[in-house]
Amino acid sequence: MSSYEEMPDEPAPAPEKKAPEKKARKSTGKMSDKQKGDLKKHMVKMQKAGMSASEMKSHRMKMMGRMRKGMTLQKAHNDIKKSSSK
Repeated sequence: MSSYEEMPDEPAPAPEKKAPEKKARKSTGKMSDKQKGDLKKHMVKMQKAGMSASEMKSHRMKMMGRMRKGMTLQKAHNDIKKSSSK
């Protein structure tokens, strides 16, 4: 007899995988009117400092993402500076 005939018809069931637990986040909702105003002022300041249009768009999107999570303008800006220097 060959070893092929001794094999079971069904393959062994794959072990079940648990879904990774999601970390609780702070509010990811909309920005307040104050935050929007602060961000606009900040972006004008960055434009005067000589940032290009593509750099400004990238910086603005990074700032918005952090501010939606609850960071202040200053904390968000410092976080971006810290992460870009690595």
